[in-house]
Amino acid sequence: MEHPSWLWIPITIWAAFAQTLRNAAQRGLTAALGTLGATLVRFLYGLPFAALWLWLVLRATDASLPAPGPGFAGWVAVGALAQIAATALLLRTMQERNFALGVAYSKTEVIQVALFAFVALGDRLGVPALLAIACATAGVLLLSPADRERPLRALLSGWTGRPALLGLASGTGFALAAVGYRGAALALGDASYLVAAAVTLLAALALQTAVLGGWLLARQPKVVAGALREWRTSLFAGFMGAAASAGWFTAFAIEAAANVRTLGLIEMLFAYVVSLKIFRERVSRLELAGMGLIALGILVITLGR
Repeated sequence: MEHPSWLWIPITIWAAFAQTLRNAAQRGLTAALGTLGATLVRFLYGLPFAALWLWLVLRATDASLPAPGPGFAGWVAVGALAQIAATALLLRTMQERNFALGVAYSKTEVIQVALFAFVALGDRLGVPALLAIACATAGVLLLSPADRERPLRALLSGWTGRPALLGLASGTGFALAAVGYRGAALALGDASYLVAAAVTLLAALALQTAVLGGWLLARQPKVVAGALREWRTSLFAGFMGAAASAGWFTAFAIEAAANVRTLGLIEMLFAYVVSLKIFRERVSRLELAGMGLIALGILVITLGR
């Protein structure tokens, strides 16, 4: 299926917006269900929406289900399992600091995904993309210091603290997930980008639900019961999670993972709106400077192509 070269840009922006709403819903569920329970929600309740999306894509494109390539299952497993770990770590990070800064720590994935994608998939980046990644990463660093009174000192010493280590680990997990999902979509060969993304999404959510849900049923069945009991909020989180993932997966099927994830930092702007309007959290001048650098990186990645 032919597509405009810029199509991944609005798709990525939509994915980032939907992910912000999903993160906000999951944060509210963490207190009631714990980290793993809130993580399960996005997979369990997102699964039926992913199945519906695949059905709609197949009907709209008049396509048939593709035969998975030899590496499809392996790439899906890498992406799905890494995302489980990354999501749990992200929620733990959010418990350590405020909502927007918790998301900021996880965005160290941008520079990691560029490296992983180059090594594993051969995705090459031009100078504008590398500049955008560097600029956006600097913005994330400004958003992350634990000591706002002495930010430069905190930038040098703060990465050894618990919140930073959790955030860095979360970023690594999300980077591996992005590479895994792009690899899975590419492994489907001649399938259109929409079909490849929808099949990958459904396979990933099915595996994640089976792995995490099965583990919790065996070890902490009360958590699963709680996720079912909190179905109203969980349903919204699952829907927004599936909507976000549909966007990410479609963008990965079209464009290099590092470019998608760099533009995806627009989520930081959305996260700060959530912080200010919903959680009533304050934003410092340093954080505003960091947001400005991220915005500059987003501008470079979109205009420098």
